[in-house]
Amino acid sequence: MKISIIIPAYNSEKTIGDCVDAIRNQDFAEPFEIIVVDDGSTDDTADAAEELGAIVLKQKNAGPAKARNLGAKNAKGDIFVFTDADCVPEQNWLKEMTAPFKGKEIIGVQGAYRTKQKSITARFNQIEIEERYERMKRKSETLDWIGSYSAGYRKKDYLEAGGFDESFPKASGEDPELSYKLAKLGKKLVFNPKAIVYHSHPESLFEYLKVKYFRAFYRVNLYSKHKDKIMKDSYTTPWIKFQIMAGYAGIVLFLASIPLIWANQLVLAAISLGVSGIIGTLGLVSTLQFTFYAWPRDRVVALASLVIIPLRTIAFQLGLIMGFINRNILKEKK
Repeated sequence: MKISIIIPAYNSEKTIGDCVDAIRNQDFAEPFEIIVVDDGSTDDTADAAEELGAIVLKQKNAGPAKARNLGAKNAKGDIFVFTDADCVPEQNWLKEMTAPFKGKEIIGVQGAYRTKQKSITARFNQIEIEERYERMKRKSETLDWIGSYSAGYRKKDYLEAGGFDESFPKASGEDPELSYKLAKLGKKLVFNPKAIVYHSHPESLFEYLKVKYFRAFYRVNLYSKHKDKIMKDSYTTPWIKFQIMAGYAGIVLFLASIPLIWANQLVLAAISLGVSGIIGTLGLVSTLQFTFYAWPRDRVVALASLVIIPLRTIAFQLGLIMGFINRNILKEKK
């Protein structure tokens, strides 16, 4: 057995069948095993996976990081390939995920998302991800990011790095955390855009913004462990971080102008308001970068991005603030 495919699943009865079935029907000649780790589901996730011949392990609900590690501890393969229970791999996915491992120096592989959804929000989300894939292609020599929806690792290196950090309670940054650790150890990670899984993005704008809020919320934990990645990694576009920082700076300067007005320091207040306006304008203008990227791909999404990106920035900002507050509250309790 050379390949072990590991899938964490929580209340995934409706999707796990399509996922496992697509893996069972891979165009792949070598033997492989499918391990589904039921993360304390309250539905029939385990039964649905067992009916399709997957090996099913069970644990109390503890999050996907611990579930993946449990699967890895019981896996027989020399290469671990991960996907999520709501993903449906293309028929050549496993072949593409494992092909890079022919290079002995390569220890990790990142695959790619696609979607068949039609809503504007889902289409925006997909183009947003594809823009990041372009960045990952340019950063191929220094890749430090692998998302667990389509991820592969050599068993030896995965175990030596300690697997996924189980202090992450949900799907909340445990996959880049492992990538950061491996990259800092000098391990070679690569991106293969041909290793495709289909996935459903949030359909509504509210659900999309909710996801972004919680991504930012849990990034506080991630960046507390890897402070050097706050400003730069091979996945997150610098425009997003600029928009967040510009938003914060604009708000701080605007609020600073209020006491200056009360103190009759009108010149300083005017300067503060003026700089705040300039920074805010620059933040808004920076959204055009994505608009121009999206225009030849989907003009409706390009136009919608003028509204979605500022709202996304607000969601990120709120998530980071609340994540920071939550982290400090937990510190005080300890």
